[in-house]
Amino acid sequence: MTIRGRLKIDIGFQVYFEEGGEEIGAVRQVEPDHIVVYIEGSHDFVVSGPAVRSAHDGKVVLDRTKVEPALLEAARHAHERESE
Repeated sequence: MTIRGRLKIDIGFQVYFEEGGEEIGAVRQVEPDHIVVYIEGSHDFVVSGPAVRSAHDGKVVLDRTKVEPALLEAARHAHERESE
């Protein structure tokens, strides 16, 4: 998919909130104006094109100010089960 005519995103890309940060999920579906992201330990979320800051090298970086609050909350808990 190309968002805003410049970002190529494919299924399986890992999802982050910042470059070099911790991975929070993966792209599960790609549509012309949004992507569907699975957040680890939670479920799928629809992310609109404007919420995608960048996409490269198998990674998507989201703008945390433009995603729904439920996605932010799920991301906070994405890795909790790994420590159990």
